[in-house]
Amino acid sequence: MHAAFFLLLTASLTRFLLRHPGEPRTPWIIALSAVLALLYVLGPALGATPDPPRLLWLGAVVGVWVVLVVLAPSYAWCAVPLFYTGLRTLPTRAALALVAVLTALVVAAQLRLADGFDPNLALAPPAVAAVATAVFVHMQRQSARQRALIDDLLRTRRELAATERREGTLAERQRLSMEIHDTLAQGLSSQRMLLQAADRVWDTDAAAARAHVRTAESIADRGLAEARRLVRDLAPVDLAEAGPDPARALPTALRALARRESGAGLTVRFHAEGAPAALPDRARAALLRIAQGALANVREHAGARTAAVTLTYLDDQVVLDVADDGRGFSPGASGGAAGPGPAGAARGARGHGLPAIRARAAQLGGTLTVESTPGEGTVLSVAIPWTGPGPASGAGPGPGAGPEPGPGASPGPGPGPGPGTGSGPGLGPGPGPGPGAAAEPAPRPGPEPGPAPGPRAAHDEDAGPPDDGHHDGAGTPDHRHHDTPAPPDHRHHNTPAPPDHRHHDTPAAPDHRHHNPAPPPPQEHPHHEHPHQTPGQEPR
Repeated sequence: MHAAFFLLLTASLTRFLLRHPGEPRTPWIIALSAVLALLYVLGPALGATPDPPRLLWLGAVVGVWVVLVVLAPSYAWCAVPLFYTGLRTLPTRAALALVAVLTALVVAAQLRLADGFDPNLALAPPAVAAVATAVFVHMQRQSARQRALIDDLLRTRRELAATERREGTLAERQRLSMEIHDTLAQGLSSQRMLLQAADRVWDTDAAAARAHVRTAESIADRGLAEARRLVRDLAPVDLAEAGPDPARALPTALRALARRESGAGLTVRFHAEGAPAALPDRARAALLRIAQGALANVREHAGARTAAVTLTYLDDQVVLDVADDGRGFSPGASGGAAGPGPAGAARGARGHGLPAIRARAAQLGGTLTVESTPGEGTVLSVAIPWTGPGPASGAGPGPGAGPEPGPGASPGPGPGPGPGTGSGPGLGPGPGPGPGAAAEPAPRPGPEPGPAPGPRAAHDEDAGPPDDGHHDGAGTPDHRHHDTPAPPDHRHHNTPAPPDHRHHDTPAAPDHRHHNPAPPPPQEHPHHEHPHQTPGQEPR
């Protein structure tokens, strides 16, 4: 608009000089044109508000223009930019009045130049003024609407930022509460139970009492380290001490956790399946905390003698299973999944057992599944989606490199679907079938044929010493004659079942038959033989 004004001003001066050469008023016209140009240039510096300086400026511009129109009617069309200047500066009614006055002056100047009355000269200026006013009003309304939208957007962003800050604060509080619950609170609870056990046998079995006290002391040291790291960076101590390899950090931390939790009548075994993958730090920490919380609830509420922690790496998810042979509970009873039982504490007693585990799984987009029956133990399973590259199967040695024989093994080669090679109970020596395969155990003699034990992963470890074929766990008596059924079949992942991995004498280990694609050959079990049956043992 400013450029249009100066263009019209220059055109009007040029037209006057060309049509009226040598006129005595020419110097006045040139001087007034220069003054009008200078006054118009000062306008943007005064702003658009109708304050007194700008009103005086507008009056001066209009006054100089009127004088020019009287002296030279060719300056009449400079009124169009002045329409917009008045509409921007004055209130609506005053601006419309100014537009009407300027339009009348333009009509009079045009008729003055004409030889006679011309209707076009009388109608064209009002039409131009009406169009200019309508365009300006429309632009003003659009601008006001845009300003309102921008204000709403800014207000919404401020509210959203405030909401995010509140949610972030609440999420941080929840995370800290779960960290404290899964570390310090559970450590203190374990120390209390160990000290109570030491007090009960203090006079009758001093060695056992001292062992309980030493275990409580180690738990206290671990809790102190957790507290210091919690203050520093909230990273689990076990993961920090697991080594630089991110793929092995979680299995190493879970194996250390199983060793620490074993004792005082509870044997905990750890087993890993699949090739370890480098999970994100958040996922590793969450799975470790879930295992800590589940084992703490097993110790405090299950009355279990054995528990099994299984970490399985699949192509699209990571599954953590915690199974026990405790008293179990009914998930559908009053209290739901948070009712009393081995996998979760009563809501009234603790309030953070299964809810905290479920919250940790949900934060990673995972799911929590609890399978339990009163008197038959409990299986807790957490599946976390894995978006990284699928684990690659390991390569076993070539021919002639079979696994070492384990206790009670029978010699003989046999192909197996497991990755890599390794040694374990029930595996016989012999040439391996090639890369990525493990030797299959030979069948054991016995009065009743049982299901053939499946291969075990090369990196399978547990918390106790090797199995001698007669005892379970770390030298504990054989509990396989107790009428405690195995935990529920853990096949909720809807994939074909592989051979049963429960030949390592872990009574409550979860059935991981949902992780391998090839189903085993059908076998008859008329008496429901237990997969842990040893030679000479009657079926349960």
